[in-house]
Amino acid sequence: MFNKDARCTLSRAEIEQKANEILKQMTLKEKVWMLNGNWNMVTNQIRYKNAYNPTPIATNGVKRLGVSPIKFTDGPRGVVMGKSTCFPVSMARGASFDRALEKRIGDAIGKEARAQGANFFGGVCVNLLRHPAWGRAQETYGEDPFLVGEMGKHLAEGVQEHNVMACVKHYAFNNIENSRFFVDVQADDRTMHEVYLAHFKKIVQAGAASVMGAYNRFRGDQACESRLLLTEILREDWGFEGFTISDFIFGVRNGKKAIEAGLDVEMPLPIHYQRNLLKAVQNGEVAESVVDQAALRVLRTLLVFENTPDPMTYPKSLVASPEHIALAREAAEKSMVLIKNEGAALPFDRNVKRVLVLGKLAAQENTGDHGSSRVYAPYVITALEGLRKYLGAGVEILHRDETQLAEARQLAGEVDCVIIVAGNDFNDEGEYVSPGGMQEMLKPVIAGYRNMGKPLGAFLLKLMAKSSAAGSQSPVGLAPGGDRQNLSLKPEQAALIQAVAGINPRTVVCLVCGSMIMIDEWAENVPAILYSWYSGMEGGTALARLLFGDVNPSGKLPFTIPTSVEHLPYFSSTDPTITYDLYHGYTLLDHKGLKPAYPFGFGLSYTTYAYRNARVARNGQNLQVTVEVSNTGARDGEEIVQVYVGMEKSAVERQKKLLKGFEKVAIPAGGTATVKIEIPLDELRYYDAQAKQWRLEPGVYRVMVGPSSDDATLLKTSIEITAA
Repeated sequence: MFNKDARCTLSRAEIEQKANEILKQMTLKEKVWMLNGNWNMVTNQIRYKNAYNPTPIATNGVKRLGVSPIKFTDGPRGVVMGKSTCFPVSMARGASFDRALEKRIGDAIGKEARAQGANFFGGVCVNLLRHPAWGRAQETYGEDPFLVGEMGKHLAEGVQEHNVMACVKHYAFNNIENSRFFVDVQADDRTMHEVYLAHFKKIVQAGAASVMGAYNRFRGDQACESRLLLTEILREDWGFEGFTISDFIFGVRNGKKAIEAGLDVEMPLPIHYQRNLLKAVQNGEVAESVVDQAALRVLRTLLVFENTPDPMTYPKSLVASPEHIALAREAAEKSMVLIKNEGAALPFDRNVKRVLVLGKLAAQENTGDHGSSRVYAPYVITALEGLRKYLGAGVEILHRDETQLAEARQLAGEVDCVIIVAGNDFNDEGEYVSPGGMQEMLKPVIAGYRNMGKPLGAFLLKLMAKSSAAGSQSPVGLAPGGDRQNLSLKPEQAALIQAVAGINPRTVVCLVCGSMIMIDEWAENVPAILYSWYSGMEGGTALARLLFGDVNPSGKLPFTIPTSVEHLPYFSSTDPTITYDLYHGYTLLDHKGLKPAYPFGFGLSYTTYAYRNARVARNGQNLQVTVEVSNTGARDGEEIVQVYVGMEKSAVERQKKLLKGFEKVAIPAGGTATVKIEIPLDELRYYDAQAKQWRLEPGVYRVMVGPSSDDATLLKTSIEITAA
């Protein structure tokens, strides 16, 4: 059933038998009731000052029969409940290319979820970064399906080690924020399977317990009401045996269509299920067997997890424990990406006396979006605070913001080094509800309360009026955010950089963000540029340690930075329909013969690496790629070795190259590592839309190995594959 089978004390047959026995004892009302969330939104608003998910959001169990509720907590940068560890956002962790690190983060999240009463983590967010303007880009791992799938798989595995059900979301084609409630995405079958579903498939087949449907439409159907997505592909094609849930409130529009399509649980309230579904079954509009199958999928999953022994106990002391805080710092350190370092501007000399820190964001707690993924950490170390703690009282640290250009320019020539912090915050990108949209959102909430028979009182009506007046600054935690309207820095930030550029050769621009920022207007004028991301609660500490050389940067870009926004795919936040194709990011630039400013997978270090002797051979159902990588510098470091594969002469249109393997390798100064990367032949297949099956095409495959997707840096070899 799941990867937990080996630890489960019951066999598959026993799980099936017990689930059916419970089902037979349930009334129709209990079955339907179990398929609904039971969110006490009013209590949250009053007791927890508008926090969205301060305690688990539960479904309805069946107490009489010992059926536990699902107890939901959101993510992905940590557990949303309580005062939990805030890790860097997923995009930052994608830049680490570190599977083992991501599994350890999943392990920590699983522990903190259990310590706070949750058994379900809805934070394995793997929607592809098709375009950097997407407002929730920070919640995923990057633009490449292989990278996203590998990282999401390891997060889910770590979470489930602690009997917390991992939920993969948002399934599928959720890649635009402002129009997420209505946009209808079109894509042909190859694009669908190869680009936008491949990573979901990998995580599902690795054993994820649950899948959350998306808000958007796909080919005319709501994603949560799409039989193609929820049954034909997810269950019949991929063999998924867990249960599905809706995205919250607006995920389901038609309860009958949703349950018949394969949507098991409506979250977080019984807006369309419960009374409406109960009546539909009683009236013969929906077969009771459909409800039975949904209930069985939930029961089976619960039984697997409940009959798997816990590896440990889960005291509250695990939440934001010293071990987890140290992990958050490590993740921030391994995520930061150095993309420019002329004249060895970095690392700075530890013996500095005066440091100039510029930009208001340097002093701002800035861990990312303030929507459903927000983690309320016990503290946040800002960049400015991190530098002050690291350098100590003996170093003078001056701070100026974007309004103090003349003073900043003067001071830049008088200090030992200059650190400019620029980028975005929750106002610029993140989860979004349109102005006045909360009023529309509260209407189904009120309907859900009525369906549960709960009194509304004046509170919800007052909340509705308040939300309408507040516009997108909703009283339930969602912030302005949304899709980005400009991919460059704010004019005042660019002006600040330009004001001090060229004055001090020890100057670095640190970009705080959850996605790509265009840097063309000022990049040539500064010696060093670092993507520092929304780096979590320990981000300021990590930044200081990296800038002053305690940490050697090892992160790589999880997206492409083009030379022009014209080289990005079409994007609209308002179009009612949008069509996706095979190409975006580095595959689009390859397709058009365009050179990026900074390629996917690129990142510098304080040391240097040399690649040689790339080889490929077939090993059963795998390709084994071998390459020698030498650390040619004076510092120990970690290098991310990347393998791309293309085909010489394909019978179908294909991307020039695709990432198919990577490995993060520690290499001491002066040392050489022989790196072996296994690539399953299944990764080389294309989807034959006419035959509706995956095919391994015989022929010559190009295998390219190197430090990034840049053709000029890749060692090239080839292999002929004659048969599967």
